Amino acid sequence: MRTSHLCALAVLSSLIVSPVFAQTTAPGTSAPAKPPMSSAAPAAPAKPMPGTTSSVSKIIDINTAPKDELDKLPQIGEARAEAIIKGRPYKAKDELVEKKIIPQSAYDAIKDRIIAHQKS
Repeated sequence: MRTSHLCALAVLSSLIVSPVFAQTTAPGTSAPAKPPMSSAAPAAPAKPMPGTTSSVSKIIDINTAPKDELDKLPQIGEARAEAIIKGRPYKAKDELVEKKIIPQSAYDAIKDRIIAHQKS
């Protein structure tokens, strides 16, 4: 009697487990593509730390950039963006400090992200 119970249990467990592992396809068709197995979660895009520059660094021309682009620079808000626009044109980016448009600390925060192109 014990043997028949074990056989029945083995048959039942194979019926329950086999559909999970089996893959069938119709004759003449290819198997569906399966994503690669990975235990790691997909990498999330890098987010900048608060108070830092964005992960995408873009050089901004202070002589032509619109207000909303200037406003996105660290330590530059709407008022400073407007002041930068009113002080145009600039021969060099350090004129922002020389002309007292922005303080040295704000310039230090953005100097690697700005340029002052000259018109030809």
